Amino acid sequence: MTLDTLPAHHGGAEHLARLLARALLTGHWQPGDVFPKELDIGKHFAVSRNQVRNALASLTAAGLIERTAGRGTLVREMSEWHLLDPLMSEWMTGLVNLDPQLVRAIYAFRFSAEPTVARLAAQAATGDDITQLEAAFEGMRCSAGNPDARAQHIEFDVAFHDVIYQATHNLVWRQMGHLLRPSIMALVYRSQHDIKTLDDSLTRHRHVLDAIKAGDVNAADNAAREVLRRTAIDLGIV
Repeated sequence: MTLDTLPAHHGGAEHLARLLARALLTGHWQPGDVFPKELDIGKHFAVSRNQVRNALASLTAAGLIERTAGRGTLVREMSEWHLLDPLMSEWMTGLVNLDPQLVRAIYAFRFSAEPTVARLAAQAATGDDITQLEAAFEGMRCSAGNPDARAQHIEFDVAFHDVIYQATHNLVWRQMGHLLRPSIMALVYRSQHDIKTLDDSLTRHRHVLDAIKAGDVNAADNAAREVLRRTAIDLGIV
């Protein structure tokens, strides 16, 4: 793929790194592809070679590309990407058209992790956590029937899952929830983009809420799996 279809660059090396990273995250270049040369990037975006080198250094540090003398720059395999790097989370924020392979990878992680997170939340959630979870669910419910409020509904949906991570009161899981927020939002947006009714999704989320309120760890585990099974259907993974 060429640089021609990328948006214009305005700003320094950080903005250039973000622009190129987001192109990689959406599949503009695939693992194994030859990445554009420094000179070509500098000429296309009318920036200095030093700025290009700094931007590429950020992409290299995040595991997106590999620069080898004599071979040029290659896009690394997705398994080598540092998806939980805070900088990667920043680049991913607001993206709704992630590479399908990346969508499947994020979904697989969520399916393995979130039932456990829901179990922990059922054990550790405080009254304040429950209040926040109920508020997020109520926001989902109120915005579900309005097609013009779909973006708002997605925000409440992501907030619902964020509260569950926080309700574990486990330092690592809480940090994971923060780092995963952009990728969770991307999956929620993608899974709900063409859905005409959200009734089934609301019912499944309601079961998660009820299980955590009741402190029922097994029910919370099962309910979280059911939410994710529906997500897989809406993503076209199954």
